[in-house]
Amino acid sequence: MEPRIITIAQKQLIGQFVEMSLVDNKTQELFASFMPQKKDIDNTLSTDVFEILIYPSNYFKPFNPTNRFTKWAAVEVKTFDKCSEQLETFTLNSGLYAVFTYKGLGKNIGEFMQHLFMNWLPNSSYDLDDRPHFNVLGAAYKNNHPSSEEDIYIPIKLKV
Repeated sequence: MEPRIITIAQKQLIGQFVEMSLVDNKTQELFASFMPQKKDIDNTLSTDVFEILIYPSNYFKPFNPTNRFTKWAAVEVKTFDKCSEQLETFTLNSGLYAVFTYKGLGKNIGEFMQHLFMNWLPNSSYDLDDRPHFNVLGAAYKNNHPSSEEDIYIPIKLKV
């Protein structure tokens, strides 16, 4: 489980968001609402879908599955010029990320994330940074399929 460490450039995204918790998970509703509108978004840079997670600064301390956060379903665009009234804009600022590739069913990602936060991160040269986390659902992503792949971007900073 060794990630790629990269600095991403700023990204302009258009999509929808919802406030939720892990206990009150609204991911399916969010994507069911967003995906039919995706085809109507002009000037997209790729077919990739971004799942953005914005956690409050105290979200992980202490971790509680009822803690609330904001989740986005979005696509990257060249400009915000053509955004329909049903969709919102979001700017993902540049920064340092650890990128992991997750393979498997979405329902099993919790174990992967637990290992990442409980093992990899504490033993790495990095601390978690207070910026959005995101997943990229690209060409290898297959909803609810055991061979599905997605890239998980964790915001990091060097330990001091």
